[in-house]
Amino acid sequence: MARGYARARERDAAVRAKLQPLAPGERPRAVTLAAILAALLGAGNVALLIAGWEVEGGGQSTAGVLIFAGLMAAAAVGMWQCRYWAVLGFEALLGIAIVFATLSLMVASNLTAVLLCLAIVAIAGPLFWFLIRAMARIQLPSRRPREPVG
Repeated sequence: MARGYARARERDAAVRAKLQPLAPGERPRAVTLAAILAALLGAGNVALLIAGWEVEGGGQSTAGVLIFAGLMAAAAVGMWQCRYWAVLGFEALLGIAIVFATLSLMVASNLTAVLLCLAIVAIAGPLFWFLIRAMARIQLPSRRPREPVG
């Protein structure tokens, strides 16, 4: 078992050695696509709210739509600036969307619902995967060590 772990560590080290930190002003394509998607989701929700579109059987709240649009705007700006926290947060939302869309396939009652669920998985799945590698390149900012008290 220890030999298996050693091989996995060697593989991980080899992959990490190949990763290059982002150059100043560089933005991975997956992060750019995610930022555009977040901006479109936020703007689309506001546009549908203004147009008076309502979800069948759901009591949508204006505050909820605006909060979601604000979160998507913050994620879009953060990802456009290649901020690790923004990519991580958007990845969490993508993961939740993938799980819900996959589970919704079990109760989809018509072809439109099935196609919508499959479209969400088909878009969010690969984007989720490509953002993982981009996050490795973005890397967390280094923290300064704490100064001793006293």
